[in-house]
Amino acid sequence: MSLIARQKERQHLDKLLQSKAAEFFAIYGRRRVGKTFLIREHFKRDICFELTGLQQGKLNEQLAYFHEELERRTKTAQAVARSWPEAFNQLRQYLEQRRSTKKRVIFLDEIPWLDSHRSGFKNALDHFWNTFLSRDPRNILIISGSAASWIVKNVINDKGGLHNRITAPLMRLEPFKLDEIEAYLKACRVSLTRYDIITLAMVMGGIPMYLKDIEPGQSAAQAIKDICFGKQGRLQNEFQNLYGSLFDNPERHLDIVRELGRHPHGRTRTQLQQAYKSGGRLTRTLFELEEASFITLHEPFGGKKSGAVYRLTDEYSLFYLKWIEGKGIAGQTGFSKTESSAWRAWSGYALEALAFKHIEPIMNALKIGGIQISAHSWVHRPNTTFPQGAQVDLLLDRADRSINLIEIKFSEGPFTINKTYAEELRRKVQVFKDVTGTRKNVFLTFLTTHGLTENVYAKELVDVSITTECLFTQNL
Repeated sequence: MSLIARQKERQHLDKLLQSKAAEFFAIYGRRRVGKTFLIREHFKRDICFELTGLQQGKLNEQLAYFHEELERRTKTAQAVARSWPEAFNQLRQYLEQRRSTKKRVIFLDEIPWLDSHRSGFKNALDHFWNTFLSRDPRNILIISGSAASWIVKNVINDKGGLHNRITAPLMRLEPFKLDEIEAYLKACRVSLTRYDIITLAMVMGGIPMYLKDIEPGQSAAQAIKDICFGKQGRLQNEFQNLYGSLFDNPERHLDIVRELGRHPHGRTRTQLQQAYKSGGRLTRTLFELEEASFITLHEPFGGKKSGAVYRLTDEYSLFYLKWIEGKGIAGQTGFSKTESSAWRAWSGYALEALAFKHIEPIMNALKIGGIQISAHSWVHRPNTTFPQGAQVDLLLDRADRSINLIEIKFSEGPFTINKTYAEELRRKVQVFKDVTGTRKNVFLTFLTTHGLTENVYAKELVDVSITTECLFTQNL
């Protein structure tokens, strides 16, 4: 399959090829997001050496793979290097023999696995770059990794070392947005309605490797049944493998993920501290989960830092914890009951997570694309001053002295506001105004899959109604 979407990323990579200096570039992102495929496809004519780290591989095993790749490229027999300095010296000799004036890419994939304990890999790579690669404008050194803890320690937060050597902006490869998911599925000959595409996205996120398992002719329900609940389904047991491959001591990260899975509206840092049983530094664990796109910090409306909450926004993790873990056939049965309260609650949280990742398309649909905004979720828990609680799915605080309170509803047909829900909406808007004391315009807004039923309550209460069709527009 050819490269789908990733237009902004490809423009960035083109700049490396156009550069008149040597470049050292790092790309990272969660497992299965498509880092390797992006680099291989974009630079397929320019890669002159590629090595992929072996998970939990010992030094001699990594060097053996290095030797195999080098022999394949040089087509000459040579001794297996006994250390990384020796290995990079062999690579240097190979590169010196190449007379072409074209750019040449050295791609080291899954670099955290190459840097095994006491291997000396990182220092050897730093020396190889500093004394050889950096001095030749033909060279582009690309490192890639899924293990967020290693990337944070050695590239993002390192005061020297690799951080000091990187010449181009660090790239975090994000999962596909909805328009990219649609394009990817079409390239795989999978033709589905946008309702079904959103359903898949709420379960699998925009992870290309997960979406790849969907077969032409399958509905979303069929694909989810096979991939998530089938005995051979990729996502049946992906959860433990996912976190284990990304983090050192993943039990620390799983503590946080499970706690947030139990509280979809989020937890403050203080609340997470109380639930954090595994020891270690909470700040680092939270940062690593954010960098790997599993959780998101939501700043509170009004700017009070103490009210910031972390939310689990990885779709697969939300789905796994709700429907797969420990559920067996009951999970599949429960998920299939689309009219149940459990399904409605999960689908609401899952669609909220998607909406927060598509703020720009939502702004465009609301015709406020040129206005500065900040996006929040909002929850008021009853107290003595304001005894009524309220919760807003998505709040857009706008620079034009206006606020959109957005209700997000996932349903198979038009969503109907009945008398009971109308009373709840009136109360919610009033509680928000009373608690916040805002003097801005407050517009009650609905984001739904198929619009609203036109009845007296919708006409009276709803200022703006948009549908999830808008989420498929290209981010600008």
